Amino acid sequence: MTAIRVGIQLAGLRLPFRQALETASRLKAESIEIDARTELRPGDISGTALRQLRKLLDDLNLRVASVRFATSRGYETTDELDRRIEGTKKAMKLAFDLGANVVVNSAGYIDPEPEAPSRQVLRGVLADLGKYSHQVGAMLALETGAESLSVLGALIDSLPEASLGITLNPGNLIVNGFNLDDLPGVAKHVMLVHAKDGLSDRARGRGTQVPLGRGLAEFPRIIALLAEHSFGGCYIVERDMAPDPVAEFGASIEYLRSL
Repeated sequence: MTAIRVGIQLAGLRLPFRQALETASRLKAESIEIDARTELRPGDISGTALRQLRKLLDDLNLRVASVRFATSRGYETTDELDRRIEGTKKAMKLAFDLGANVVVNSAGYIDPEPEAPSRQVLRGVLADLGKYSHQVGAMLALETGAESLSVLGALIDSLPEASLGITLNPGNLIVNGFNLDDLPGVAKHVMLVHAKDGLSDRARGRGTQVPLGRGLAEFPRIIALLAEHSFGGCYIVERDMAPDPVAEFGASIEYLRSL
């Protein structure tokens, strides 16, 4: 089996952008995920600034694997929907300009009734974003966690082929009470993995996030299963509010490479 590609989500370092890039390089991360809302807004970089950033990334031996564009509402909600669509498209263009082919966001609420109005709105928006991805060269990969893998997979399968993909986040699934039993059925859609771990807590109804390798996410099995489906994307370490983010991200990189 070939070595997996490992990177980090810059936002988790809680450092200024330039310092976060230098830290990622020092930790020997291969790839990074940039937040298009808090770290690098699409409208703020073009021309000379874009070329300078590409040069800096080359100097630090880093590549951008993905761009995160988290919206406060989903694509099924019509209120200010046009703004979310336009913002997502700008993030997709930014991703392509930085050499990435993945933009990460969640779908929003997926109504279980196929003919529900909100589900029809959602499908229409995602189909439009899928069509746009073919023009710009970067695709939206919906992050797991708010719904089961089977529900998300069914939504994607109902869209035109190659409309969008999945960002697999095992930690989010575990924390929200879901499992990874249906991963084989959706593995073909996975474009990126957010390497995050968690423990379930049935008493509270919501689990807790823990350092990578200390929870219920069976990364050896996940890596092996995705390899069977020719997964060629990155494993991006994600950790919210780690007590010592630099040390924990470094340990997480080593953990994944040991597998």
